[in-house]
Amino acid sequence: MKKRAEYGENDLMESFRGGDETTLAFFFDLHYKSLCYFAVPLCQDTQQAEDIVADCFFKLWQNRTEFQTAQNVKAFLYISCRNASLNHLRSLKRRNAAQELYFSQLESGEETILYQIIETEVLHILSREIEELPTKCREVFKMIYIENKKTDEIADLLGISVKTVRGHKARAIELLKSQLLKQGVSAVTLLAFLFLIDRP
Repeated sequence: MKKRAEYGENDLMESFRGGDETTLAFFFDLHYKSLCYFAVPLCQDTQQAEDIVADCFFKLWQNRTEFQTAQNVKAFLYISCRNASLNHLRSLKRRNAAQELYFSQLESGEETILYQIIETEVLHILSREIEELPTKCREVFKMIYIENKKTDEIADLLGISVKTVRGHKARAIELLKSQLLKQGVSAVTLLAFLFLIDRP
């Protein structure tokens, strides 16, 4: 499969609008994980989030002739994912506290969405490094930053102390930060990571 650099922006979009399925696969590989990171906290249900994201790509393909740039494609996917997640939350007879918070944020405007896009893309960049973390560090990090669980909730679920949860969290952050610095990521990405981890 071609990489984006081998397509060139104009060729990529022309092939996409023309129905070349390899370009759909390209966009899928590029955005799928980030969109799932975006949807999972909203749905609190991994399967539901994956179904929403898959449907967004189906809609993208149905409307492929309308897109002029790769940025248009990305915006469409995130907006579609946001709207579908909102519809899912509206359909629930009961929402937990985290879902209520996300629901109110999603309805509040574009600034929150922009922040969440940046956050999910940082998680995407880190996805391989996250999987390389020690087991407990990885488990705690995902629960906090992807599943949006609280420290005491995680302690109860894992049968460990709150102090131990915080220890795993701190170790995970240090290991990930070290990996980012080794890879020479941009200052913007590093700053976004620091904002991401700035949670109680």
